[in-house]
Amino acid sequence: MPRLDRRELAAIFAGGIVGAIARVWIGQHVLTTSTWPWATFIINVAGTIVLAYSVTRLQERLPQSTYRRPFLGTGFCGAFTTFSTMEVEILDLLRAGQIADAVSYAAASVACGYLAIWVTTALVRRLKTPL
Repeated sequence: MPRLDRRELAAIFAGGIVGAIARVWIGQHVLTTSTWPWATFIINVAGTIVLAYSVTRLQERLPQSTYRRPFLGTGFCGAFTTFSTMEVEILDLLRAGQIADAVSYAAASVACGYLAIWVTTALVRRLKTPL
């Protein structure tokens, strides 16, 4: 059985607090007049960028750390991004008969997520100076 690392759990917990607060703040401050769920879309793409940046940077550029990845990846990004809310919003759009919005939201979320990973990883790998 793996040994429980309380400091790693604390890092995940701290990252989760920051991520959850950021998600709620963005969700409350992104106002839209359309049916497109902009807040969740922005949150998920931004979270993908943060995760791609931090994983690439921590793995390839910085000295190994026991607590950075749990804080940023599991904690912050895990609490900040939300696949379940995206799914509920897609279902709500479908129930409201807004099929084009539902399909475009799902497709754009996946496409922009993959694009964010690709661009962010490529940029981090090209950086000459540490950030």
